[in-house]
Amino acid sequence: MTPLIPEDMSSVVLAPGVSAPPTALRFQFSRSSGPGGQNVNKLNTKAELWVMVADIIGLTDRARYRLASLAGKRLTQAGEIHLSAETSRTQEGNRSDVLERLRELLVAATHEPKPRRKTKPSRASKQRRLTAKKHRAEIKVGRRARGDD
Repeated sequence: MTPLIPEDMSSVVLAPGVSAPPTALRFQFSRSSGPGGQNVNKLNTKAELWVMVADIIGLTDRARYRLASLAGKRLTQAGEIHLSAETSRTQEGNRSDVLERLRELLVAATHEPKPRRKTKPSRASKQRRLTAKKHRAEIKVGRRARGDD
């Protein structure tokens, strides 16, 4: 899915409910090491994208924190996410690929994880576990060689 650019050019939709101003997306194209035959040496097909996390609209503070942790080493010290793609033979294909990767990161960051509730095993489950252990031990004792020597 390529981002939707409204006619008023006020923002680029990156994911559901998440957008950024067009000036926040910085693209750069360079020579790729991927497929393309002799065109690899002539055409700038590798796409690189930089996006300032602070410029992304529609993220909560918790989602911003999750985005920073999901980005990992792709997050620069300046607070930009740097993504690159060079798998396609065309500039457009790599551009859409890098935007799709950004969308996947944003969708994962906006997903609020369900809080974990601590639970304890029930008394019956503890009893079943101990009974199974005793049964297994009896099986192993039965395998031992009886030393009548």
